[in-house]
Parts: sequence; C-alpha cells; structure tokens
Amino acid sequence: MKKATSIWCIMAFCAASVQAQKPKPASTESAKMKTFVSQLMAKMTVDEKIGQLNLVTGGEATTGTAVSTDVESKIGNGQIGGIFSLTTPARIRKAQEIAVNKSRLHIPLIFGQDVIHGYKTSFPIPLALASSWDLDLIQRTARMAAVEASADGINWTFSPMVDISRDARWGRVAESSGEDTYLGSQIARVMVKGYQGDDLKKANTIMACVKHFALYGAAESGRDYNTTDMSLDRMYNDYLPPYKAAIDAGAGSVMASFNDINGVPATANKWLLNDLLRKQWGFTGFVVSDYTGVSELIEHGLGDLQEVSGKSLSAGTDMDMVSEGYLKTLKKSIQEGKVTLTQINNACRLILEAKYKLGLFEDPYRYCSEERAKTEILTPANLQFSRQTAAQTFVLLKNDNKTLPLKRNGTIAVIGPLADSRANMPGTWAVNADLATTPSLLEGLKKVAGDKVNITHSFGSNLTSDATLQKNATVFGREIPRDNRPEEEVIKEAVKTAEKADVVIAALGESSEMSGESSSRTNIEIPEVQKRLLAALLKTGKPVVLVLFTGRPLAIKWESENVPAILNVWFGGSQAAYAIADVLFGDVNPSGKLSMSFPQNVGQVPIYYSHKNTGRPLANGGWFTKFRSGYLDVSNDPLYPFGFGLSYTSFSYSDIKLSATTFKPGQSITARVTVTNTGSVEGKEAVQFYTRDMVGSSTRPVKELKGFQKISLKPGESKEVVFTIKESDLKFYNSALKSVAEPGDFKVFIGPNSRDCKESMFKLLK
Repeated sequence: MKKATSIWCIMAFCAASVQAQKPKPASTESAKMKTFVSQLMAKMTVDEKIGQLNLVTGGEATTGTAVSTDVESKIGNGQIGGIFSLTTPARIRKAQEIAVNKSRLHIPLIFGQDVIHGYKTSFPIPLALASSWDLDLIQRTARMAAVEASADGINWTFSPMVDISRDARWGRVAESSGEDTYLGSQIARVMVKGYQGDDLKKANTIMACVKHFALYGAAESGRDYNTTDMSLDRMYNDYLPPYKAAIDAGAGSVMASFNDINGVPATANKWLLNDLLRKQWGFTGFVVSDYTGVSELIEHGLGDLQEVSGKSLSAGTDMDMVSEGYLKTLKKSIQEGKVTLTQINNACRLILEAKYKLGLFEDPYRYCSEERAKTEILTPANLQFSRQTAAQTFVLLKNDNKTLPLKRNGTIAVIGPLADSRANMPGTWAVNADLATTPSLLEGLKKVAGDKVNITHSFGSNLTSDATLQKNATVFGREIPRDNRPEEEVIKEAVKTAEKADVVIAALGESSEMSGESSSRTNIEIPEVQKRLLAALLKTGKPVVLVLFTGRPLAIKWESENVPAILNVWFGGSQAAYAIADVLFGDVNPSGKLSMSFPQNVGQVPIYYSHKNTGRPLANGGWFTKFRSGYLDVSNDPLYPFGFGLSYTSFSYSDIKLSATTFKPGQSITARVTVTNTGSVEGKEAVQFYTRDMVGSSTRPVKELKGFQKISLKPGESKEVVFTIKESDLKFYNSALKSVAEPGDFKVFIGPNSRDCKESMFKLLK
C-alpha cells in the first residue's frame, strides 16, 4: 500500500508542476446556462440525476458485445441521458418525444454516433486523411460530416480519435492520424473545429468527443484493449499533446480509454480524469466511458459492478456507456457512503450543460428535420468533395520507368480479390456508409477510363488462404467471395487475363476490417496467397501497378523490390474508386505523404522517425555494426519513412537560409527554402520542417516535426517557403515536467520527408 501511495504522490506532484490554465470569466450565456441547470437540478430526484449519467445503444451499429434493453420505458422513467447508434429524424424524434413528453421533467436526450470519417458520404480513413497533410481539407471533411450527421438527427460524435500510435500491429491506427505528435495535434484541433463550428446551437453542428483518453495508441504488443505502460517523459512530450490540442480547441466531451495508466484503468483513473484533464488543462466538458468501459473494470480486477461504478464516478467518468452500472448501483452507493451526492450532482450538471450548449432545451427537435435529411445527405456536391479528398490522400510509393500515369488506350487487366468489392472501399468504421451504392475499383476504372480503354478483370486469388481468417476479416457486411477451386487454377486464369493486357493493376492488400477495432495483426505483410498471385503476374513481363489497400503500414519489402509501381490508396471512402482512377490516369497528380513509417518487417515495430539516439547509435544508412544499436538481419531504416510520398513530377530544394543563427527568448528567426518544380506537370508538395535539440537536460529525439506547408507548383515554377522559429517551438517537458526551451544548439531540417532534408544550425541564447 505504501508503494501505491508513493506512486500517486509522484503523479500528483507532476500534475501540480504544470501551471493550470486560469479560468476565463463567465460570459453572460455561461451564467444563464448555469442558472438554468441549477434551477432544473433543484427539481430533480437522485434517481433522475443518475438517469442522466446513463448512455445506452439504439442497436443500429455494432460497436461492442452488450446490448441495451427496455430502452423506451427507461426513457419515460428518466433513466436514460443519451442514446447512440440511433439515426434518422423519425426514429430520433420518436425517442425524443418519449423523453420530452413522458418523463417527469421533460429533459431531452443527447444522440451520439460513431461519425469517424464522414457520415453517409464517407471520406478516407483518418490515417489516410492525415496523409493529405492538408489541414483545411481535413477540417472541411469534419464540417461536412457534421452537416450530414446533424441532418439525420445526430448531435454528438465519438471523434476525433487522436491517439498517437507507432505500432502498425494495432488495427486502430486506421482511425488515428499516425505516429507524429505535431501533425496529430494540428489535426485534432481542426477536426474539433470542423465538427463544432463556431456555435454548437446551430442545427448543423455536432459536439466532438476526444478519444481515447489516454495513451491507448501505445497498447502493448499492438493488441487491442491491452495495457499501456510508459514513462512520464514520453507521456507528456509525445502522447498527451494531441488530446490537449483538442481540449484547447473547445471539444465538448472526452472519452476514457480502455487501457490502464500506471496500473489504474483510465475509466477509474482520478489522476488522469480529474487532476490532469480538469485541474491542469481546465477542461469543463463531460467525460464518457467507452463501450462497457465501466463494467469491464470488473475483469481488470477492480471489484464488482457496484465498486467499479463508484470508482469510475469518483475518478471523473460522468457518463456510463452501456454498462448501466451507474443506473443499477449508484443510489445504493450513496446510501452506503461509497459515493457522494455532490459527485453525482457534478456529473449530472456536466451532462445537462452539454445539452444546453447544443440548444436541446430550447428545441429538443432541432436535429429532427426530415427536409434536411432529404436534401443535405449524399448530395452530388458532397460526393464530389469526397472524390477530390480521396485523391489527395493516396501515396505514390514507387514509380519506376514512369509506369504511372496510365495511358487511355489499350487493354488494362484489373486483378485481385479487392478489385471488385464495393463493401470494402470505404474502410473500417464507416458505419453509416451506403455500401451497396459505393462503386468498386473495377467499376470506377471503367467509368473514368473512357471508351478507348478495354478493361478486363480476373479474381486472381482469395483474400487469404485461411477461410476462418477471411471470415474474421470481412465482418459487418464486408464479405469477399471465395473461389474454392485449387489456388493454382485461379492464378492461372488471372495470368491468362494479364497476358492479353498492356498493363496490369493488382488490387491487393487488406480488406477493410483487417484493420480497425479488434483487428490487431502479428503478420503485417500482404497475405501469402496474394503475394503468390502478384509474383505470377510479374512473371508475365507486363508492367504491374500494385494498388495497395490498407488501414495500416504494411511490411511490403518484397513488393517494393519487385513491383515497378505502387500506389497506396488506403481506404478512400464513398468515391474512392473514382479517385483512384483519377490518379492512375493522371487526372490528379498524387501528393499524399505517409503519416506513419512503413517497416521493412514486423520485427522493427514500433518504428518511428522521432526516436531517441541512444548512447551507441548506428550510423545513418548503416546495417550491422557490433556493439551498436541495430539488428543482425536488417538496417534500422524504415522501408518508407514518415512524410514520404512521390509525385508524377519532381521537386528540388535549395539550401536553407536562416535570417539569423542566434536568437533570444521572446525573439524569432526565419528559415527559408526555395522549392522548384523540376518536372513536366503541375504538382503539390508538402514541405516539412523539423528541428533537433542537440543538447538537453533530458534526451531529445533525433528529429521533431514543427511545421509544414502544402504548396502547388506549375512546371518550372519556384516558391520560397518560410518557417518562423520561436522559443515556443523548442519547448519540451523536462524531467520535472516543466515546459522549457533550453538554451543551446539546434539543427533545423527542411525537406520532402523526414529522411531527405536540407539542414542548418542555429542557437537559442540565454
């Protein structure tokens, strides 16, 4: 017990060591809200207050194993505060009418949904969106998602997911922005702004929910729901900033993560939810558990349902998702002195304030417009924007001999298990996407290619030779048919198709549900049966383009060494097929850059560019050197580094010009490079700016992204790109968890990716 106490003393000290934000003066609207909520709560019974803390599922989308029961009567009895996975204005109005007309105090419900990368118009998966390196574009996708979702009755989304992850085995990297703290923080900020707009009471905005708080992306072994263990240095410098950025952007709610932190699961972690989130960061919204996160504390070993419910409430989890532990046990816990009425009041107030901010007390049906549902969802303009967005996220990994773009003539063979699968195009967590009307790659190519191109098709291979694995990887209606003939016969048929073509498109990789929640993988290569198909296609001597579908970085070393062209298309949403065709035929020049490093093999995982140097670093580009930090069998280098992506044109970078080589705190300097399009077509380039602190009181990463600009250049055109370096850009949390910029030498790097940079030096003076 003394040991546990000492640990929490350390954590408390850490929290206190970072200054809390000064509370802002209450606005008139805020004062009105607090008065309204106080007057309402004065009328509420304990049972009604506890009811507000109960979130149940409407059952339309599967996100967990438990199912809510007897929902309608509970609404009427004031035992439910919100519902998720219920859609359409008619269904939501029906539930809301029960709450408003039949419950004693007529308190409206809040309606949530997993709006992760678009609503019915789906956009590329978040890992792909991050690869656009276009913050305005990403914010616009969140704005459009909010418009569509709110038109269908939703007013709360369980997004953005801002977990930093550096382990490609973890399936939920598909929902993340990748490995980098700075990029992830910027995306977290714009996603919140996109969802919430400038006024939550507007009927086309929805409340954001930042998840998964915290550190979920560092689950051990890349296994979903697993424990997380990390130092405070890594926590504060690498993993916490994106959550903080979302909070600073005004996110109205936070979702607690499944994992434990310093031995205490997040749902019951008082240091995390109270000391850090509320006291340190000044968060004033509410915290919701993840799906059955409260009752799952029983399996964590924290007690029975009553005990874990009390611990969760006391720690700062305000709303219980699906477990109904609060509903069933909190009143008894009050009577037994295990929780206080003050704790229940605090949680209830936050839920009611969220509903007030959404304008539900003014008009509980403001999100129930049948007209909006007919006119603002899946519109031609929305679908066109989805198509344009997807094309900006694809990453050209290889393009030997200018294999791409394809010519609009001759015969193109489209081969592979993912070539004609509509359901897998949007990607994981597209729970509201209309899979039936989403075009397959084959359909998209035929429509975009034109009448001078003959497009042929062959299935080529099963997704995987293991039928059970394929079943597990194609759930939620994402089935891919299996060809039960001998593998050799199926491949032989595909080879015949390829031999009659001028070029071959191999549509291979993961199915949509091979990544995402509960889709961790220990083998992150393309399935062997697909690799055997690819090898057979290459033996034909025809040019082969690998169109790679994936929700995570894959280990594709063999493919990279043997296939002339590789276009990583992730999962691109409703209009992915057309967007892929746009890029393959050169109507759009690819400009995506990787938001996660691709490893040579799974043994390198976790792999990320901003690693520490160690006391025995291996030379850059080196392989094995005895008594140096490396491997016997491969170099330390990723197959494709963070920030990497090719174009149909080429860019050159000038040397860096610094406005000064020294500056003092409170001052700034600029770093300039001239970027020139040295190719023959117009293209976009994400210019990336990194720094390195050469000497610090704590070990520092070899590179840290500090800025980026995406520019467009015509052939022969040059632009000067300017980055301002301020003291704040150089800050980090030291061993005392104080945010400091320490005087000394720094390197600055500017380039097209984290590896291939120009560099210079400057000094921060005392």
